[in-house]
Amino acid sequence: MRAALRWKLVKFVGAGTLLVLAAAVSLRTPAEELSPLSAEEHRLLSPLTYRYLLNQPDACRDRSPLLVLLVPVAPQDSAARGAVRRTWGSAERDVLTLFFSGLPGAQLQPSLQGALQEESRLHADIIQMDFLDSYQNLTIKTMMMMKWFSTFCPHAAFGMKVDADVFVNVFLLLERLQRSPRRGFITGSVIYDGQPRRDPNSKWFLSEERYRDHTFPPYVSGAGYVFSGDMAGRISWASRFVRMIPLEDVYVGLCLRVLDVRPVYSRSGMFLRNLFEIRTLKYDRCTFARLLIVNRYRPAELLQMWKDFSESRAGC
Repeated sequence: MRAALRWKLVKFVGAGTLLVLAAAVSLRTPAEELSPLSAEEHRLLSPLTYRYLLNQPDACRDRSPLLVLLVPVAPQDSAARGAVRRTWGSAERDVLTLFFSGLPGAQLQPSLQGALQEESRLHADIIQMDFLDSYQNLTIKTMMMMKWFSTFCPHAAFGMKVDADVFVNVFLLLERLQRSPRRGFITGSVIYDGQPRRDPNSKWFLSEERYRDHTFPPYVSGAGYVFSGDMAGRISWASRFVRMIPLEDVYVGLCLRVLDVRPVYSRSGMFLRNLFEIRTLKYDRCTFARLLIVNRYRPAELLQMWKDFSESRAGC
């Protein structure tokens, strides 16, 4: 792989304006060195391999939302979907929220599928395809979301992949998106020093046969990241050249490397604090008012925090 050195001007807006001249290494694999996956390998993660059981093809037909929230959630997690609908998922008119799911396991499937279909009929916000919904298949689900977004919401300005247990300050997010790039842009909590886990007992195990390098390219944490509308189709295209791995956020980073797109941090304030907080913090209204996401809350916690936050955040 060839790497080229180039210079770019990075602008941070916080308490003041800080301009930083930084060297950026291009990690792009030149087009002539790209090797498409075999048909068999690509078929595993291609959305074209699977069929829709539930779909919302008209969700963007009469609108071009500023932001589409793409929420991966297990079929049985109806409480999580309900909490999102009653909190950040319905906070603004210029936002569309959709839930993406696979199939429930065999023991749950007969009764659960009927309940999911009824929920979809009531809310018209669930998209389901016929692969098993599991941790190992999160990469398939992510590629499904990217393909769906580029196909059915091609005029939306931004997309956000965000987990259902995340607190999203959608008010601040929409403010920042007004001055964010509309092309070639992806932001979140960027991980620059990721390495594959070789321990077979690890939840994040990745064998050398599946991934030979000893480091990962920069990628954004899968808890929540935002991208310009064009990136969904580009990431979907790049997946033709990237072997399937079960770490969905790393996989997106590998697709970004093919595209020569570098994810960027969203920061603010004098100390350039990361706005995508992937830790769990004790709720504090004014702390949360200065962040875009905070990670890992149960549905009941989201509902409780949102009531106070949505009513009183302006006082911070």
